[in-house]
Amino acid sequence: MKAADRPPPSRARTAVVRGALYFALWIVLLPSAQPLDVALGLASAAAAAWVSVRLLPPECGDVHLGLLLRQMPHFAWASVAAGLDVARRALSPRVSINPGFVACPTRVTPGVARNTFATVASLMPGTLAAGEDGDRLIVHALDIGLPCAEQMEAEERRFAPALGEDGHHG
Repeated sequence: MKAADRPPPSRARTAVVRGALYFALWIVLLPSAQPLDVALGLASAAAAAWVSVRLLPPECGDVHLGLLLRQMPHFAWASVAAGLDVARRALSPRVSINPGFVACPTRVTPGVARNTFATVASLMPGTLAAGEDGDRLIVHALDIGLPCAEQMEAEERRFAPALGEDGHHG
């Protein structure tokens, strides 16, 4: 079932989840556990959650944070591989680069899900999501001779459940 076919979560539930995440981030960044610091964190998290629900209501998209977090090992590996590949291409005179833009078809629902996918897809070695054109994601690639569209389709299938998409193609 695609995200567009399901009712969005309530604004209250969304605000509570986002507030908890903002507070968790505050705790991670907190220099001390003084009561005033914790109180300020709770107030800041509540304010941030309220603003985020006003600016990006749940009706705009459905990204499943838990499923997205399960992809962290893939994120980490793709990020390291991308860095090494770019360094190898930039520093080796024998490795050619053929930069350019590639239009990659996508079935990810426009909005939050597609923006999240574009961010994730930018972790692939030598690619950077640079925009959209209808149902195509425009990707800047270090080498347009590589199978960029196929890589994007594979990433789309991998992340479809976390993006609230059904993952079925063709």
